[in-house]
Amino acid sequence: MALLISVVLLLAALALVINSVIQQRLRQQRVMQRLEGGKTGTHTLGTWLRAVGSSKVGQRSVSLDHETQTLLTRLGWRTASQRSLFAAFQIGTPVVLAGLVFVGHNVFYPDTGNVWVGPLFGLAIGYLIPKRLLAYAAARRQQQVAIEVSTFIPLLRILFESGMAVEQALRVLSQEARQLLPVLTGELRLVLARVDSGLELGQELQKAASLLAVDEFDDTCVILQQLIQQGGGAMKSLQALKALLDDRRLTRMQEYISKMSAKMSVVMMVFLFPALLIVLAGPSFIAISRAFGS
Repeated sequence: MALLISVVLLLAALALVINSVIQQRLRQQRVMQRLEGGKTGTHTLGTWLRAVGSSKVGQRSVSLDHETQTLLTRLGWRTASQRSLFAAFQIGTPVVLAGLVFVGHNVFYPDTGNVWVGPLFGLAIGYLIPKRLLAYAAARRQQQVAIEVSTFIPLLRILFESGMAVEQALRVLSQEARQLLPVLTGELRLVLARVDSGLELGQELQKAASLLAVDEFDDTCVILQQLIQQGGGAMKSLQALKALLDDRRLTRMQEYISKMSAKMSVVMMVFLFPALLIVLAGPSFIAISRAFGS
């Protein structure tokens, strides 16, 4: 118990030191914002977490892992505040989980040995949880982009047939199709913002496709680059790509249905077969048992 109290006091002192450092950093940021003429926001949990993530430790934890940077880009978290928020989550989760495991071990199992084994496992699991959640969220966003591309291509064809150029059609879709294509129009707005700063549209589409790593969007960007370079002749390619994407989607749905039917067969074997055995073989088993009993 004395060890538990000392550890709790040590963690409390460490939390006070970290809080004072973060408060000083937040005051410096507010002073800089006032000097630059901007408005200072209210002190919330989000600003506190961003201050933790913007520290040297937080930025170093994100910058050392190239996979984490790629996943953040695929998720759409490209600003410094969003990356700082994830860095704070990545730093705080192992510490909090290790502390909870240590306190729970000392409360529920005070007499067992190897006190530090559980917190070490909690520290390792807490370090892996943020990245796994990030990978799951990035994969979901990639699936959303792949679904939106099947709607994006017919809209492109309609705008091209009305006489619009590639850049003009992309600008119209990025503004008018926000509710229909929320993820894809966000990526298009980023691409067009870089084009407005003087970069070339084809290269930016290629970079966006390589960062998202979605096959459907990559094929669409290749056809758009062909339209930019040749000025036409790619309408049949768009139509063929739409048919190919529909075939892929139909194949995925058939695979999903076949897997679901196999799972349901297992469920029926586990739950329905014993019930049928009881209903069909129950009377005969009772009759045989009575015959042997008499």
